[in-house]
Amino acid sequence: MIISKMETAVTNMNTAGQSGYLTDRATVGRFAPSPSGRMHLGNVFSALIAWLSVRAAGGRMVLRIEDLDPRCADATRAEQIVDDLHWLGLDWDEGPIYQHDRLDLYRDAVARLEERGLVYPCFCTRAELHAASAPHASDGTPVYAGTCRDLTPQQIEEKRRVRPAALRLRVPEEGAIAGTISFIDRVYGAHTEVLARDCGDFLVQRSDGVFAYQLVVVVDDAEMGVTEVVRGRDLLGSAPRQMYLQHLLGYEQPTYAHVPMLIAPDGRRLSKREHDCDLGELKRTFGTPERLLGRLAAAAGLAPAATPRSAEQLIDLFNWDILQVHARDIVVDNSFFV
Repeated sequence: MIISKMETAVTNMNTAGQSGYLTDRATVGRFAPSPSGRMHLGNVFSALIAWLSVRAAGGRMVLRIEDLDPRCADATRAEQIVDDLHWLGLDWDEGPIYQHDRLDLYRDAVARLEERGLVYPCFCTRAELHAASAPHASDGTPVYAGTCRDLTPQQIEEKRRVRPAALRLRVPEEGAIAGTISFIDRVYGAHTEVLARDCGDFLVQRSDGVFAYQLVVVVDDAEMGVTEVVRGRDLLGSAPRQMYLQHLLGYEQPTYAHVPMLIAPDGRRLSKREHDCDLGELKRTFGTPERLLGRLAAAAGLAPAATPRSAEQLIDLFNWDILQVHARDIVVDNSFFV
């Protein structure tokens, strides 16, 4: 019943998303790093493109530290990110804002969803979710099979005695208009996902009480007035889930631009976990931010050569049309460091 009442509004949302990019709002962008380790080359690239887009539009930049996960609750690492951004010359107009200071906002959002019967407790273990036979969404998370969707109150009570519950958001059944989300990405163009098929009911709060990524970024972007989200291509599949949450919570939707990934020659994406090209190493290799940024601009097609340039000097070269043409992932091999 709740979902069917939303179908007309979500249809309007999808139609608007296909019509183009928002142009009637002042541009507000954000960089939202997680202090799980030192920034690596891929993080630097995403931050650079986000910053250039905002500055080229004469907009406002927000720095948000996404530190809700206990593994990211490291003040020293957060300070290191701030210092590294200063070194790169990527400034901001608001922040740093820390997610751990915003828990009441996330609680309120979950409560609003609960009041409407849109969430339910889930007791599935990580092992069950990652069963080899389960399909996976584009971001690697398992497509949820709905195992706990229709538990009775008695079953829920029995399971609570064994383990704490996570909370999942119900998505419309496959075939429902409200469950098909379409939008135009500024780099990769038209993108459509059917929520029931491509991700299933997704988490808004983990079993350890930590609010889930999809929920908190939606709340934060809305509360901070973000109009433009720029991030790595690996998060392209998150946009439909976030757009659906934005609709349910009554938030305006930003435009989305997902940029190419930086990958190793073997096709593996660069990551903090593997300590790939962290900024400490990059500082030692390139010596100056201008040399590093010039190399990244050339790799992305924004500059004709890897001439050293400051972030400020790259603003006039920035163009989304160029990034659309150079949308393939960028291979980082030894020649990048020469």
